[in-house]
Amino acid sequence: MKLQKIISHLQRLHPKEIDLGLSRIKKLCSKIGNLQDNLKCIQIAGTNGKYSTIQAIRSILKEAGINCNIYISPHVKKINERFVYNDIEISDEDLFHLLNEIEEINAGEPITYFEILTAAFFYGCKKYTNNLTLCEFGLFAKFDAVNVLKNNLATIITSIGLDHLDWLPENERNINKIIFEKTSCLLNSKIIVSEQSSNEILNKIIKSISNNPSEKIIFNSQFTYSLNENGFIYYEDKFGGIKLPTPNLKGNFQISNIATAIATVRNIEHLNVNENHIKSGITKIKSIARLQELKEGKLKNLVKNNKIFVDGSHNPLGAEVLSKYLDTLNCNKHMILGMMKNKDHEKYASVFKGKLASLTTINIPHQKNSVNKEDLKNKISKYGFNLQSKNSVYEAITSLELKKDDMIIITGSLYLAGEVLNLN
Repeated sequence: MKLQKIISHLQRLHPKEIDLGLSRIKKLCSKIGNLQDNLKCIQIAGTNGKYSTIQAIRSILKEAGINCNIYISPHVKKINERFVYNDIEISDEDLFHLLNEIEEINAGEPITYFEILTAAFFYGCKKYTNNLTLCEFGLFAKFDAVNVLKNNLATIITSIGLDHLDWLPENERNINKIIFEKTSCLLNSKIIVSEQSSNEILNKIIKSISNNPSEKIIFNSQFTYSLNENGFIYYEDKFGGIKLPTPNLKGNFQISNIATAIATVRNIEHLNVNENHIKSGITKIKSIARLQELKEGKLKNLVKNNKIFVDGSHNPLGAEVLSKYLDTLNCNKHMILGMMKNKDHEKYASVFKGKLASLTTINIPHQKNSVNKEDLKNKISKYGFNLQSKNSVYEAITSLELKKDDMIIITGSLYLAGEVLNLN
């Protein structure tokens, strides 16, 4: 209860949820002694794949006996997920004390919720400055609160696509502007560029970072991977090749994220990560709401004889990788879809045209900025889905006429994914 109280208070320190700029967080970080300057940090930018890449790095490093501090956004089930120290998610009690202390240091100054959370994370790292710290950029890296770092070990650029366009001028809502915002102000260290959805986007990223003096480790130039017909994965870079076991994450797109994680840890020489750490680590990756199968729980009990998945994809690029995974399954697919108002609903849904046995729209519980289920239904009706809308996840699941081997995928938002996991 007291944790929720301090969170509510922090959310009221600024009239805007997002106010792009770094002046407020720089001021607060100065008050706490600029602790972020002492961190051995890897920053992760991009549109999709940031969380999975972080978790793959975390798992590999754990096998190598290297502890991590991790900062992600948004959380899925609870805010504690954003604060990982020494490879352990912070407890409610410790998070309350951390947020309360940073609020006292801030002394009521205007600051956005995300900014004060970011400063709190850095403040919480003071006991663990020898750990490797993984920090995810949100929105546009140029004005992201995490961008107060002055140096790092490396920056990762994961897959980039269209998202958060409402924060751009109407005449600049395009991939070129997104790439510029995410890559134009990266620090001088090492830059690892992940596999992209097209060579065109990859080349645009390469051009954008061309004037940055960092060493560049780019997919298909400095590292690559291939899927062998016998079922194994072959990864290769300047250090040699590795025959990899099947990772514990579903979807071939996750192999791209894992390859990026491997390229990163192998190019930071002092980490001393070996092949056995990598092989073992990629089979133990912790991940939630990324093609996560519900194998037990209240919602699973509604459909004991059918598989049910939850996935937090919420933009067209995420829809494409989800669709490719669904294409590998020889069964009928039933989608339950809930999205936020500021997403490209039509483009997201269009990716699944002709691929679904049914599509049910719902509101996202407890999210005032969720698109109304009827509005969402009307927007995507032109794609010929077997459409319906329901009042809840429970109603949506129980309304489906499922046959043997049919599967359910609940998707469209990380906020919806969190609600589903908590309901289950």
